[in-house]
Amino acid sequence: RLRLGLDRQAGGEVGGELTAGGGGCGTRSCSPAIVLISRWQRRVHKGKWPDFHTTASLRRGKMAKSEVKTSLLDNMIGVGDSVLLEPLTEDTFLENLKKRFDHSEIYTYIGNVVISLNPYRQLPIYTPAKVEEYRNRNFYELSPHIYALADEAYRSLRDQDKDQCILITGESGAGKTEASKLVMSYVAAVCGKGTEVNQVKEQLLQSNPVLEAFGNAKTVRNDNSSRFGKYMDIEFDFKGDPLGGVISNYLLEKSRVVKQPRGERNFHIFYQLLSGGSDDLLKQLKLERDFNHYNYLGQESAEVNGIDDAANFRTVKNAMQIVGFMDDEAESVLAVVAAVLKLGNIEFKPESRVNGMDESRIQDKNGLKEICELLGQDQAVLERAFSFRTVEAKQEKVSTTLNVAQAYYARDALAKNLYNRLFTWLVNRINGSIKAQTKVRKKVMGVLDIYGFEIFENNSFEQFIINYCNEKLQQIFIELTLKEEQEEYIKEGIEWTHIEYFNNAIICELIENNTNGILAMLDEECLRPGTVSDETFLEKLNQVCAVHERFESRMSKSSRFLNDTSLPHNCFRIQHYAGKVMYHVAGFVDKNNDLLYRDLSQAMWKTNHSLVKSLFPEGNPAKMSLKRPPTAGSQFRASVATLMKNLLTKNPNYIRCIKPNDQKAPLIFSDALVRHQINYLGLMENVYVRRAGYAFKQPYDPCLERYKMLCSQTWPHWRHGARDGVKVLLTELRIPSEEFSYGRSKIFIRNPRTLFKLEDQRKNRLEDLATLIQKIYRGWKCRTNFLLMKKSQIIISAWTKRYFQQKKYLRLKMVTLVIQSYIRGWKARKLLRELKHQKRCVESVTTIAAYWRGTQVRREYRKFFRANAGRKIYEFTIQRIMQKYFLDLRNKLPPLSPTERSWPVRPYLFLDGTHTELKRIFHLWRCKKYRGQFTDQKRATYEEKLEASELFKDKKALYTNSVPQPFQGDYLEISKNPKYQKLNGAVEEKILLADVVNKINRANGKGAPRIFLLTKSNFIIADQKSGQIKSNIPIIDITSVSVSKQTDGLFAVHLKEGSTAASKGDFLFTSDRLIEIITKLYRIIFSKTNQKIAVEINNEFLVQFNQDKVCVKFIQGTQKNGNLPACKRKNNRLLEVTVP
Repeated sequence: RLRLGLDRQAGGEVGGELTAGGGGCGTRSCSPAIVLISRWQRRVHKGKWPDFHTTASLRRGKMAKSEVKTSLLDNMIGVGDSVLLEPLTEDTFLENLKKRFDHSEIYTYIGNVVISLNPYRQLPIYTPAKVEEYRNRNFYELSPHIYALADEAYRSLRDQDKDQCILITGESGAGKTEASKLVMSYVAAVCGKGTEVNQVKEQLLQSNPVLEAFGNAKTVRNDNSSRFGKYMDIEFDFKGDPLGGVISNYLLEKSRVVKQPRGERNFHIFYQLLSGGSDDLLKQLKLERDFNHYNYLGQESAEVNGIDDAANFRTVKNAMQIVGFMDDEAESVLAVVAAVLKLGNIEFKPESRVNGMDESRIQDKNGLKEICELLGQDQAVLERAFSFRTVEAKQEKVSTTLNVAQAYYARDALAKNLYNRLFTWLVNRINGSIKAQTKVRKKVMGVLDIYGFEIFENNSFEQFIINYCNEKLQQIFIELTLKEEQEEYIKEGIEWTHIEYFNNAIICELIENNTNGILAMLDEECLRPGTVSDETFLEKLNQVCAVHERFESRMSKSSRFLNDTSLPHNCFRIQHYAGKVMYHVAGFVDKNNDLLYRDLSQAMWKTNHSLVKSLFPEGNPAKMSLKRPPTAGSQFRASVATLMKNLLTKNPNYIRCIKPNDQKAPLIFSDALVRHQINYLGLMENVYVRRAGYAFKQPYDPCLERYKMLCSQTWPHWRHGARDGVKVLLTELRIPSEEFSYGRSKIFIRNPRTLFKLEDQRKNRLEDLATLIQKIYRGWKCRTNFLLMKKSQIIISAWTKRYFQQKKYLRLKMVTLVIQSYIRGWKARKLLRELKHQKRCVESVTTIAAYWRGTQVRREYRKFFRANAGRKIYEFTIQRIMQKYFLDLRNKLPPLSPTERSWPVRPYLFLDGTHTELKRIFHLWRCKKYRGQFTDQKRATYEEKLEASELFKDKKALYTNSVPQPFQGDYLEISKNPKYQKLNGAVEEKILLADVVNKINRANGKGAPRIFLLTKSNFIIADQKSGQIKSNIPIIDITSVSVSKQTDGLFAVHLKEGSTAASKGDFLFTSDRLIEIITKLYRIIFSKTNQKIAVEINNEFLVQFNQDKVCVKFIQGTQKNGNLPACKRKNNRLLEVTVP
């Protein structure tokens, strides 16, 4: 007996034994192997052990690691992790970044924070081979890269079930948008494969070009600057495969639509449409290709080197198709873009009324006419909205004329609101396509790509809001990386020297305080009665914020100490974490109000353009409200608060983007600019905290659970406290005491190399355990095979002996039968000879008598015969021929089946007419006889077959297969089957048809088995397992039935709109008995209503799902499940059915 157990030297044991080989061993000896294997499988499933299946996969992982040539320390240029920098000063930190940047090393670590410098050129470090190199690697194992952070976040989400968020911050032009694309592309490359998964990944990636075209623009700092904030939550299932996503957008810079600073452009889509649109498209949209023709497009920077607007337009159109935009939706979007572009060309001229009031008129109405044609608007309605303004107060309405300045304001307000609402609609439409269809629990990875900190020559309301958002992000960074980490060390009782850092909470309080914050005072100024202007707002700021240390203006109390005389009187200055920013108050009140005249909203709602009408719901008179809409500042503050709350629920991962120069040129490193960004991003404080702290921390319970197999005392079970177990573990592994510290609830490991060492030992130990499991399993399998072979040998031996005995018995039996047959044959032959002799004697007497009687007759009638011999011979001959014909015909008659077409061959030519008539009479006789055998049920079946022939013959390919199959009706025997006793009692009428069909899910196209019952008044859908009735639809509510021309069994039952049964929409079923079901349904409806329902036979038809019209389209393809059709919901408007 061979006893197998865990290797004592490796620190493991199994409480059982395995006996392999030898005789007399029962199956009980196999149980320890089964228990150990099941435990190992459960641990793999729960994620406690690495995802491996065989020892060979582990060995392949080791070989792959040995092939990597670049790591965090090998062949390193400068220092990859700034925590290891010696000596650590601001100058050495800056010099290290510069040295790495000069050698195209744009990524540097601060612990687990990635610093990214914008190279302003393409680098060969984002190839598929690079993706595979960083896949499933430890964060510090390879040289710094953004892929390492993305992989760490993805594996934490997949393996540890922790929601992640990736925060990408930095100035405008620092490369945040490109960083977010790299993160998403890496996650898409390393997650699972499959048709549906690849479709979801492609939609998530292709949402970027669409949003960039409509939300990005060229600025003086960045050729592809995000002029809106974007936060995307990517949702994954338990395997780590993407299910969908949700995009949130924040504060589109809509003022750019009507005016751009010098040297900047409008949003990309305008230039892409004019450059890449075909001549037919531009003619349809009433546009000209010349940029100079449109007032809303900046003339100085219309064309940018390195940007191909025509190619980008093709990319955007392709991306819209992939995301799920229908052709009519894309056309509607471009029509709105064209209308916004043409609004800028509307100009007004002043006119004076008789009462002395000024009013305005449109100079050239041709442009207005084209806009109205694009938007489906009545020209008179829109013209009046540009000339008059209606003010409502309670029961009164006052209409006033607009002067030229007010008319231009109304035009620009309409253009801004139209484009802003279109952008919001685009985001919601993309969310509708990429959202997860399942309702299972999801893991979430958030990617934040939001505008960077901006300091321009002329900073207005938009820059103020953008910088406020960056202050909040900086506050989160401080809370989670500096303040929280230091507080955790103190809480855990770890010796710690506090490091000073700047906390920007005082700046956030200055801006967002509910009582005396700048946003609160701006809202109060916008809402108060009386004369309101930007100057009154500045005066209020001077009164409330005068003593604040971070606020400066000419009238503040701190102005006496200012030597900077360049601060104008209509400006105020805030000392942000990134530096001082001077804001011009001009436009603050108007931009915060975000006012759009009600006349324009109502005019837009009256358009025939469905998209434009949906963008202005407040224009509906039935939903009109006199309540003032919330201000832009309050909306943005609420959105930022929601974003911050969302980010705080996830595990953060930071990418700090730095702009190396202001020229947007490669290989230029500006020391002063980079130093400024290092200071306000707080990178030095981050290094100090990381350097003085610990690289890894983990609660005692998961730490012990992960590494307990490395110690013989803790494996497989530790019966005491988790902290004591970790102490025993680290003591036995002989880890130096200076490498770790014991907190109150966590273990703190100082050096990442210690963690790597533990992981390597764990992997080796798991490899040994896998080998042991294989060994035990193989022994169990060999013993099982041996016992099975032994049992089989006994059975084979018994059957062999039985076989030979049977053969011997059969040989004896055969010999006996042969002898018996010979004896019986001899007796039979002897008897036959005697009978033949007797028969010959009888025949001889009969023949002699016959000859004698014939002779007598011939003598008597010879005299009469000779006179009529010819005629008598003829008649006799004809009589004999007819007698022989009928006798032969009787013996050769065909079968009595009415479908038999054969008939004996005519023997003589003169019998042609008789032969044909007999054939006709015989066929009529056998048809009558066949019909006489019919029962009432069989007669009804043949009538249904005849009806099916009229409906489907030569129209539906499946019909030929149904012809030989009888229509049985009740295939489930509902009344006899006790399983359906409850269902049979619930149905009051006689069941005419009962069968199991597959009901197609309206959301995802998957099928579920259901019982289909048909009575004279209703058809019923019931659950197959429980028999519970799911739907009971009256026959009269059915309007039509649709099927394809193919051999599939899919059919759609269309219900009457407005009926109770049609609340969720039409039904889709698949059944092999489609012909019988539709035929019976057709006959029952006709007998009930005396009206024939329409049966549509086409490879493409429409069905109603809830409120949507969905096109069901049949395509040829290879089937995985045989001949059953495969339904797949492509988007909200299309359901594809793949048939063989």
